[in-house]
Amino acid sequence: MKFVADIVDESPYISVISKIEVLRFRDTPENEAVLADFIDRSEVCPLNHAAVQRTIELCRQNRIKLPDAIIAATALEENCALVTRNTADFKHIADLTVIDPWEIQAAQK
Repeated sequence: MKFVADIVDESPYISVISKIEVLRFRDTPENEAVLADFIDRSEVCPLNHAAVQRTIELCRQNRIKLPDAIIAATALEENCALVTRNTADFKHIADLTVIDPWEIQAAQK
Protein backbone atom coordinates (compact mmCIF):
# COMPACT_ATOMS: atom_id res chain seq x y z
CA MET A 1 0.00 0.00 0.00
CA LYS A 2 2.96 2.34 0.56
CA PHE A 3 3.97 1.92 -3.08
CA VAL A 4 0.37 2.56 -4.15
CA ALA A 5 0.26 5.66 -1.94
CA ASP A 6 3.15 7.08 -3.98
CA ILE A 7 1.05 6.73 -7.14
CA VAL A 8 -2.54 7.53 -6.15
CA ASP A 9 -3.90 10.43 -4.12
CA GLU A 10 -6.77 8.53 -2.50
CA SER A 11 -7.73 4.89 -2.08
CA PRO A 12 -7.29 3.01 -5.35
CA TYR A 13 -10.25 2.46 -7.65
CA ILE A 14 -10.23 -0.85 -9.47
CA SER A 15 -12.57 -2.45 -11.95
CA VAL A 16 -14.46 -5.52 -10.83
CA ILE A 17 -12.65 -7.23 -13.72
CA SER A 18 -9.29 -6.31 -12.14
CA LYS A 19 -10.48 -7.81 -8.86
CA ILE A 20 -11.32 -11.05 -10.65
CA GLU A 21 -8.02 -11.09 -12.54
CA VAL A 22 -5.97 -10.46 -9.39
CA LEU A 23 -7.71 -13.01 -7.18
CA ARG A 24 -8.44 -15.84 -9.63
CA PHE A 25 -5.02 -17.50 -9.47
CA ARG A 26 -3.64 -19.51 -6.59
CA ASP A 27 -0.52 -18.08 -5.00
CA THR A 28 1.35 -18.41 -1.74
CA PRO A 29 -0.79 -17.65 1.31
CA GLU A 30 1.36 -14.57 1.96
CA ASN A 31 0.87 -13.16 -1.55
CA GLU A 32 -2.84 -13.97 -1.49
CA ALA A 33 -3.15 -12.09 1.81
CA VAL A 34 -1.37 -9.02 0.39
CA LEU A 35 -3.56 -9.03 -2.72
CA ALA A 36 -6.75 -9.52 -0.71
CA ASP A 37 -5.71 -6.64 1.57
CA PHE A 38 -5.13 -4.42 -1.47
CA ILE A 39 -8.57 -5.29 -2.85
CA ASP A 40 -10.18 -4.68 0.55
CA ARG A 41 -8.60 -1.22 0.71
CA SER A 42 -9.68 -0.37 -2.84
CA GLU A 43 -12.93 0.97 -4.21
CA VAL A 44 -14.17 -1.80 -6.52
CA CYS A 45 -16.10 -0.23 -9.39
CA PRO A 46 -18.98 -2.37 -10.64
CA LEU A 47 -19.74 -2.92 -14.29
CA ASN A 48 -22.46 -0.30 -14.66
CA HIS A 49 -24.40 0.83 -17.74
CA ALA A 50 -22.01 3.70 -18.57
CA ALA A 51 -18.96 1.41 -18.39
CA VAL A 52 -20.74 -1.18 -20.57
CA GLN A 53 -21.53 1.46 -23.22
CA ARG A 54 -17.94 2.78 -23.13
CA THR A 55 -16.64 -0.81 -23.41
CA ILE A 56 -18.71 -1.35 -26.54
CA GLU A 57 -17.33 1.86 -28.05
CA LEU A 58 -13.75 0.92 -27.21
CA CYS A 59 -14.13 -2.55 -28.72
CA ARG A 60 -15.57 -1.07 -31.92
CA GLN A 61 -12.75 1.49 -32.20
CA ASN A 62 -9.74 -0.58 -31.09
CA ARG A 63 -8.35 -4.06 -31.30
CA ILE A 64 -8.53 -4.80 -27.59
CA LYS A 65 -9.35 -7.81 -25.45
CA LEU A 66 -12.69 -7.60 -23.69
CA PRO A 67 -11.29 -7.59 -20.11
CA ASP A 68 -8.86 -4.80 -21.05
CA ALA A 69 -11.67 -2.84 -22.68
CA ILE A 70 -13.78 -3.13 -19.52
CA ILE A 71 -10.86 -2.00 -17.35
CA ALA A 72 -10.13 0.96 -19.64
CA ALA A 73 -13.81 1.92 -19.84
CA THR A 74 -14.09 1.82 -16.06
CA ALA A 75 -11.05 4.09 -15.70
CA LEU A 76 -12.46 6.51 -18.25
CA GLU A 77 -15.92 6.56 -16.66
CA GLU A 78 -14.46 7.07 -13.18
CA ASN A 79 -12.06 9.78 -14.43
CA CYS A 80 -9.09 7.80 -13.15
CA ALA A 81 -5.65 7.05 -14.48
CA LEU A 82 -5.03 3.41 -15.28
CA VAL A 83 -2.05 1.99 -13.40
CA THR A 84 -0.67 -1.09 -15.15
CA ARG A 85 2.53 -2.70 -16.37
CA ASN A 86 0.62 -3.68 -19.48
CA THR A 87 0.75 -0.27 -21.14
CA ALA A 88 0.95 -1.62 -24.70
CA ASP A 89 -2.65 -2.86 -24.74
CA PHE A 90 -3.97 0.57 -23.76
CA LYS A 91 -1.78 2.96 -25.77
CA HIS A 92 -4.32 3.51 -28.56
CA ILE A 93 -7.18 4.56 -26.30
CA ALA A 94 -7.81 8.28 -26.55
CA ASP A 95 -8.15 10.29 -23.32
CA LEU A 96 -6.94 7.39 -21.16
CA THR A 97 -4.06 8.23 -18.84
CA VAL A 98 -1.89 5.14 -18.39
CA ILE A 99 0.80 4.93 -15.71
CA ASP A 100 3.40 2.18 -15.51
CA PRO A 101 4.25 1.78 -11.80
CA TRP A 102 7.56 0.11 -12.60
CA GLU A 103 8.69 3.25 -14.48
CA ILE A 104 7.82 5.37 -11.44
CA GLN A 105 9.64 2.98 -9.12
CA ALA A 106 12.72 3.00 -11.36
CA ALA A 107 12.72 6.81 -11.48
CA GLN A 108 12.63 6.98 -7.67
CA LYS A 109 15.80 4.89 -7.29
